[in-house]
Amino acid sequence: MPTQAMILPPDTESPRRARRFVRDALLDDQVDTTLDVVTLLVSEVVTNAVLHARSDVTVRVRNDGRIVRVEVTDKSPAPPVQQYLSREATTGRGMVLVEALADAWGTNPGSDGKTVWFELDVAN
Repeated sequence: MPTQAMILPPDTESPRRARRFVRDALLDDQVDTTLDVVTLLVSEVVTNAVLHARSDVTVRVRNDGRIVRVEVTDKSPAPPVQQYLSREATTGRGMVLVEALADAWGTNPGSDGKTVWFELDVAN
């Protein structure tokens, strides 16, 4: 599958729209076993971008039959931070989830912000 992309505004509807975009992009690729994980993680990363970068967000998704890769680009140069909070905290666990559930993830700085990406192995 070629890379598909969508640009989203910095508003509270963007995580939901990103989930739908990624789900629709991957449905025909038969990655059913990881679709829920992919949509959860894209929601977390897009939410971080909306809350912290407050800029448009570009979501890219690609499935080469072995790896699903999602990239979320925003205009903030600040990398995401994993926070380890108390059990009672209701926010702040997005990157901890990415670390726990993705097979690989990282941040690529750019001249106009950064890209946070994650990958899931769908070949198994």
